[in-house]
Amino acid sequence: MSTTQENSPQRETMGFQAEVSKLLHLMIHSLYSNPEIFLRELVSNASDAADKLRFEALSQPELLADDPELGIWLDVDSDAGTITLRDNGIGMSRDEVVHNLGTIARSGTAEFLGSLSGDEKKDSQLIGQFGVGFYSAFVVADRVTLESRRAGLSAGEGVRWESEGTGEFTVEAAELAQRGTRITLHLRDSAREFADAWRLRGIINKYAEHIALPVHLRQPAEDKEGAAEAGAYEVINQARALWTCPRSEIKDDEYQAFYKHIAHDFEDALSWSHNKVEGKLEYTSLLYVPGRAPFDLYQRDGVRGLKLYVQRVFIRDDAEQFLPLYLRFIKGVVDSNDLPLNVSRELLQSSEIIDSMKSALTRRSLDMLAKLADDGEAYAKFWAAFGQVLKEGVGEDFANKDKVAKLLRFASSSHGEGAATVALADYVARFREGQDTIYYLTADNYTTARQSPHLEIFRKKGVEVLLLTDRIDEWMMSHLTEFDGRKLQHIGKGEVDLAKIAVAEGESAEPELSEAQSQQAETVVARLQQVLGERVKSVRITNRLSESPTCLVLDAFDPGFQMRQLMEAAGQKLPEVKPILEINPTHRLIDRLASESDEARFADLAQVLLDQAALAEGAQLEDPAAYVQRVQRLLQGL
Repeated sequence: MSTTQENSPQRETMGFQAEVSKLLHLMIHSLYSNPEIFLRELVSNASDAADKLRFEALSQPELLADDPELGIWLDVDSDAGTITLRDNGIGMSRDEVVHNLGTIARSGTAEFLGSLSGDEKKDSQLIGQFGVGFYSAFVVADRVTLESRRAGLSAGEGVRWESEGTGEFTVEAAELAQRGTRITLHLRDSAREFADAWRLRGIINKYAEHIALPVHLRQPAEDKEGAAEAGAYEVINQARALWTCPRSEIKDDEYQAFYKHIAHDFEDALSWSHNKVEGKLEYTSLLYVPGRAPFDLYQRDGVRGLKLYVQRVFIRDDAEQFLPLYLRFIKGVVDSNDLPLNVSRELLQSSEIIDSMKSALTRRSLDMLAKLADDGEAYAKFWAAFGQVLKEGVGEDFANKDKVAKLLRFASSSHGEGAATVALADYVARFREGQDTIYYLTADNYTTARQSPHLEIFRKKGVEVLLLTDRIDEWMMSHLTEFDGRKLQHIGKGEVDLAKIAVAEGESAEPELSEAQSQQAETVVARLQQVLGERVKSVRITNRLSESPTCLVLDAFDPGFQMRQLMEAAGQKLPEVKPILEINPTHRLIDRLASESDEARFADLAQVLLDQAALAEGAQLEDPAAYVQRVQRLLQGL
């Protein structure tokens, strides 16, 4: 950040951090399709400043003593084209102003900027979530002036910050009688519609009705409603903490408005759960399931968690201790009567009260998702956004593994075109006569899975197979070995025995091999084993193929291709695992191998069949050039 001294020794001109300049350019020129959102973000920031002051006043009550009634005040000057928003919250020192308004210090800045797509609606939803909502002021203003004095500092230690939202801002000392922050927006000509008190009242009612802080709006001189004396302030929101109200008194649209306030979201939540717990522990929770994923969902060390209040006093904005990591998408508020007001991060990490609340809130969240699952369309939207994250719970939350398993959704060989719509309970309900196992297959994508040779015998028997294509799936299934008393089996690992399941209607039973066929197959197996040598663990005859000549199989407990990719991406090198090559003894290519007397051609055929079996699994060939040369030699010999 560059600095230039101007006339006064206390006045400095500084350059924005490069990321801020890029962000401002995006917002001013292309970002917000809904410019009124600037007021929501500024009011939200003011509310946070009041919460932080309440928290600091727990240990320093003198910070509140001279002005204990916290609030937000709005003034509009239609002639000058300005909006002024003032709060008497925690305020900022000079250093804090420079740091908070000149840089983006939060981790993940590059990911955030990279996630901006140019789609105005989508990008505008990210700004508040990332915590840089202040800059939305420049969407409607061509100049912003901020004056602030931190609680506990003297009147002479105030600071004035000003910028036109280009590459620079100025900072200078200011004499300020009150603590808190005052922001003046000098509106662009295209945004003069907002220099209207009634317009602002409508925005506050839309976005900030239920923040637990009164918003005062000075009434215009031409007040026609008679709601308050012209020129006086009037409180225009309910200023009550929504979660403290009885559920019977709260309308759905009020729940949705509160969600949008705490989550900085445009879209409605898919579901919510509002509960008051009394007894051994006393606390209130209001949890929400969002309708879309934030840009940093897969950053497991990112900022997340519930808003924590203790006896209605704000404590933390990101209390991650109340929900497991795989439920990090849940938004909401928890307000405890049992935690001390000076609760520390250390206490949050090691408290029996926290553990008990976490257990209960986790169950409450999973029950909320189970209820949401009754709405197929809404749950499909949830699953598309958060399904991969929820899968982490199978391996991370043993106590609730069964609950999580019931919420999982899969594609399958017989339902949908790639859509993950099949629940394990639905799969079990469609068991064939004689079936006692849930069968599944992992692959890199749906097309590879759908065309896998491993499915051939299952199609013949009319047995449904779950198709798992997320990178986390094989890891997840290593922890999910049974469901509702039924074993789960990967059809590409170990032996598959479908003898108890009858052949599907319209299909004929697999004929028994003749003695001559068996002898021929055994001979081919021996020759293949000798030629392929160290490339395979073994070669064997299979009955799982009806159309393909070969397939690759792993031992039951060997890590598959997905697991290997996942572990290598995490920097862990797994020991080499050699596949088993299974051959279809009735396939014409196996007959061709049996009749090949030229050992060189047999070797080429054997290697090509092995490589083709690997390609069918979606694997990468170690030596593609050698594969191409073998195919060319075989074609030339036709």
